[in-house]
Amino acid sequence: MRPNRLRELLAAGKPSVGTHLLMIWPGVVELVGRAGGYDYIEFLAEYGPFDLFSLDNFGRTVELFDGLSSMIKLDQQPRSFLAQRAMGAGIQNLLFADVRAVDDVRECVRAVRSEDPKSGGIHGVAMRRSVGYVYEGSSRAYVQALDDAVVALMIEKDSAVRNLEQLLAVKGVDMVQFGPSDYGLSVGLIGERNHPKIKEAREYVNRTALAMGVQPRAEINTAEQAKPYLDQGVRH
Repeated sequence: MRPNRLRELLAAGKPSVGTHLLMIWPGVVELVGRAGGYDYIEFLAEYGPFDLFSLDNFGRTVELFDGLSSMIKLDQQPRSFLAQRAMGAGIQNLLFADVRAVDDVRECVRAVRSEDPKSGGIHGVAMRRSVGYVYEGSSRAYVQALDDAVVALMIEKDSAVRNLEQLLAVKGVDMVQFGPSDYGLSVGLIGERNHPKIKEAREYVNRTALAMGVQPRAEINTAEQAKPYLDQGVRH
């Protein structure tokens, strides 16, 4: 099984840099890989079109580049199906959108982790491309790869912010990202990403996550925008 660069960085306490893709064409993935400087590529499957064949090709293309990992941002339904097919395609890390309650978080984690009693998940043996279709489908390396998958959550609903500590206390959550637009929608501040209440919620999410040992992730458009996050201790 292939090493998971993002998991390695988290385990070592080192920062990471990723980039988003709205389209899944392998040529764009190759351009990002050849450009260098990134630890992982995230496909925004919540927004962009895709099918199962294109997920396989995305996974194949990322694997052309040593030291490059992958992530997929998944819609709220069908979470378990999408997560398991994405991982079977070779996509190593998952960002789950629209979590609202503890049961949502448990569902996300269980979909990723194996059904080995030590892992506590529901992910069974799957003869897909990530395991060579047959060769490692029931191996210890396969179970370890599922355990190593980074589970990230979008914290973007009013209920998720209000119950943040309970959500982050679920075993298996590795990262979070605050979503200002969806959060604004959920509290009636539509289109007001810079409203003081939204800024306060973002800082609360990042601060609480760090205090609970969960790594927050920032989404920025320029290098200069990283500074306030770095000052707060955000390194991803």
